[in-house]
Amino acid sequence: MRHEDFNFNQHGFVGHLAEPDEGSDRAVIVIMGGEQSLLPGIKFAERFADYGITGLAVSLFGADGIPDAPNQIPLDMFLPAVSYLRNKKHIEHISVYGQSMGSIFAVLVAQYIGGMENLIMVSPTHVPFEGTLKDKKTMTGHSVATWHREDIPFVRADFSSVKAGKYQKHPAAAHKVTGMWVAYYNAYQNDAAVQKAKLEVEKTGARVLLIAGQEDEAWPAEFSVREIERQLKDSRYPKDVKVVLFPHGSHLSGLMPNREREKKLYRMIPLIGLMYKTFGRYRKENLGYFAESEKEIIDWVKA
Repeated sequence: MRHEDFNFNQHGFVGHLAEPDEGSDRAVIVIMGGEQSLLPGIKFAERFADYGITGLAVSLFGADGIPDAPNQIPLDMFLPAVSYLRNKKHIEHISVYGQSMGSIFAVLVAQYIGGMENLIMVSPTHVPFEGTLKDKKTMTGHSVATWHREDIPFVRADFSSVKAGKYQKHPAAAHKVTGMWVAYYNAYQNDAAVQKAKLEVEKTGARVLLIAGQEDEAWPAEFSVREIERQLKDSRYPKDVKVVLFPHGSHLSGLMPNREREKKLYRMIPLIGLMYKTFGRYRKENLGYFAESEKEIIDWVKA
C-alpha cells in the first residue's frame, strides 16, 4: 500500500491517500470530519485500498489553511482533490463516501463538482447546518459549508435549550436519545428552512447508497434517509438507489478500519459505547452491522 499526504498551501486541500501497490482504476473520496478525529479518515482510505480501491481522505477542518472548526468549510477545496485523482492518478471511476457530518459534503461534492459515479451516505442528514466554533457550542450564524465564498443554505439547530450529551426519552423515538438528537429533530420540523436548505441529491447524477441505524442516538439519521429516499422517488431519479437500515444500529455505522491492523483502535470500542449508548447496549449487533455495511459499500463501489 502506498501513501501520500497533502497540505493546503501546496495542494489546495488537506488530505491523505492510500493506494493499492498495483494501482487502481477506482477511487473513493472519504469525508469523515476534522484532521484530528478520533477515527482518522486515512484509516478508512486504507480500508478501501485493502479492496483494491484508491482511498483519498479529505479533512474538513483542523489543519493549516482550512477552518479550525466546522464552520464555513470551503467546498472549493475538493476541486483540486478531484483534479488530482483524475489528472494525476488518471482514475476514471470516482465515488464519494460521507459519514455523519461528512454526508453533507459528500452530497455537495457530487452536486456542485459533479462526476461522481457513486454517492454513499452513512448516518446522514438531509440538510446542512449552521457552523460552530471550536467549543462545538457557539453558533456562528453562518453555514457549515461555502461555495465560492458564499454560504450554502443551512438550517439552525438550537443547542441552547438542550444538554447535548444527556440521554432522554422523546415521543418521536422508541429509544433514548441525546439532547443533540432533540435539537436536530426540532430543526427538521422547520419546513420552510428545510425546503430552502435541503441537499439536492437528485442533482448528483450518482448511484446512491444510504445506510443508517434505526436507533441512532446522535441525530435522526433514519428520518433523513427516508426524506432523501422520498425526494429521489418524487423526482423519478433514474439512477440506482439502495437503503440499508439496521434495527439496533447506532450513529457509529458504516465502513470501519481494518480490524487486524488497528487493534489498538478496536480496544477503544468499550469507550465508544459510553458515548453512543445504543452501540454499547447492542455491541455484538453493531459489530455485525460493520461487516454488513462494509460488504454493501464495497459491492456498491465495485458494481
